[in-house]
Amino acid sequence: MTNISTTTLTMKREFGVQPERVFDAWLNPLMMKKWFFTLEGTNKVAQNDPRVGGTWEIVDHRGGTDYQAVGEYLEIAPPNKLVFTFKMPQFSELQDIITVELKETSTGCEMTFTQLIHVAEEDNWTEADLEKALGEYRDGSEHGWNLMFMGLKELAETGSISYKG
Repeated sequence: MTNISTTTLTMKREFGVQPERVFDAWLNPLMMKKWFFTLEGTNKVAQNDPRVGGTWEIVDHRGGTDYQAVGEYLEIAPPNKLVFTFKMPQFSELQDIITVELKETSTGCEMTFTQLIHVAEEDNWTEADLEKALGEYRDGSEHGWNLMFMGLKELAETGSISYKG
């Protein structure tokens, strides 16, 4: 049995639109395929069943390879909270848990994004190896989400994304 360790990534973003608009971008497949683990120009699949117990799937084609991201919705409370699982089966069977919380502000809304990242430990890892791996997973995830959130902000605020992939 492999030991699993966990680290948490939390990010906040401001949007100049109401929470409903940002919430919709997380669930509407036509919007998802423009920013969520994919771009319109590289997206092959963007589908979901937005209900508790329903699933979602994104397939992005980059560099001659298809990358699949899948998950299940655990909580949907429009327009304030969304909780779902996330995994990329070609890399790991481990599932992360993602929570998106939106609250209205005087200028639009604030999104708090939290990802519970699970990492499988190697048998020969020291404590230092584990800390390094957890940091690399967290930093890599943060970098990817930063890029995606730039697209999400542009899409939510303007209705389109200028970079199509």
